[in-house]
Amino acid sequence: MGIFDWKHWIVLLGVVVLVFGTKKLKNLGGDLGESIKGFRKAMSDEEQAPAPAVQAQPNHSVDGQAQPAHAAPHKD
Repeated sequence: MGIFDWKHWIVLLGVVVLVFGTKKLKNLGGDLGESIKGFRKAMSDEEQAPAPAVQAQPNHSVDGQAQPAHAAPHKD
């Protein structure tokens, strides 16, 4: 059945418990849960923060007429 057989997962879980111990796995689960909660809180705080208001700039215009630019001579 390959890697998806339930017997393989039981053996893998047993090896992980033997290597790391139940106390470290318990602490790892708690730390992972706290980090997920912190991430969710940060994302919700970001969504609730109001966007800074954009101030309208006064319209500046220049009165005058456009003059044609003097073209540089082309070298052929």
